[in-house]
Amino acid sequence: MDWLERTAELRQWTRSGSRAAHKPLLLLYALGRFRQDADAELRYSAVEEDLRRLLTEYGPPHRTTPAYPFHHLVNDGVWEVRTDRGPGSPGSGVRELRAAGAAGRLSPELREALRREPSLLGRMARVLLDRNFPASLHGDLCEAVGLGPEPAGAPELSAARRRRDPRMREMVLSAYEYRCAFCGYDGRIGAVPVGLEAAHVRWWAFDGPDEVTNGLCLCSLHHKLFDRGVLGIGDGHQVLVSEHFAGHSSAARDQVVALAGGRIIGPRSGSAPVAADHRSWHTRQVFRGGPRPVPAI
Repeated sequence: MDWLERTAELRQWTRSGSRAAHKPLLLLYALGRFRQDADAELRYSAVEEDLRRLLTEYGPPHRTTPAYPFHHLVNDGVWEVRTDRGPGSPGSGVRELRAAGAAGRLSPELREALRREPSLLGRMARVLLDRNFPASLHGDLCEAVGLGPEPAGAPELSAARRRRDPRMREMVLSAYEYRCAFCGYDGRIGAVPVGLEAAHVRWWAFDGPDEVTNGLCLCSLHHKLFDRGVLGIGDGHQVLVSEHFAGHSSAARDQVVALAGGRIIGPRSGSAPVAADHRSWHTRQVFRGGPRPVPAI
């Protein structure tokens, strides 16, 4: 059985590029717990809040429940659920899972494969990360699920799998004249830019192309906030700041809140700005809540 292929092909609800990270997040969490205790079961009532927090921080912006993946991941052959009455899930409802004492863990075949080949765990985690989340979130997510440092890379799953364009970073940074599109930061050491990154607007994991029209030059801070849904881009290419963002320090006000309503810096003349469909995808699938009002001058 090819566990990497099975991991890459988790059946997920999708429509018009919608994100459905429920199953990948549960499987990442289960791999992290397996690393800590290979024999432990994950009782739903005990891990519900952990899973809810992961979905809130790394899942799609619309409201969701951890009960959905806890029940449905069984269908992918990597997960099993038992209740106080015996094998099998009682359903995808929160009340049913709690009342039945539902507990889940990796399937017996997968647990055996992980014991036989310890490196498989890291390679499965890498597939889940690459297929579902931008690189800027990988380290934080690994820490959140108990996997520690980012796992090593996994081999290509098929000849048809898309490959990243190594020119993407330079194309985007050049188009934005090596300045953060949100704050204008343009630091260098000698001739080398530092702290500047090429951000995908529509995530590469969700068919976002390696093109300037799907990219922004952002400083490290604003790249992370953009991928977390704190920052976004409006229809008029203005900066959006999530209404859910909270920060009372002068740094939070100056570096985040004060950006609301400001115009994106760049790209230079002759380079196309971020395409409308990519902006729209980010607003629907990543940006958290509505935008904050523009600060009074």
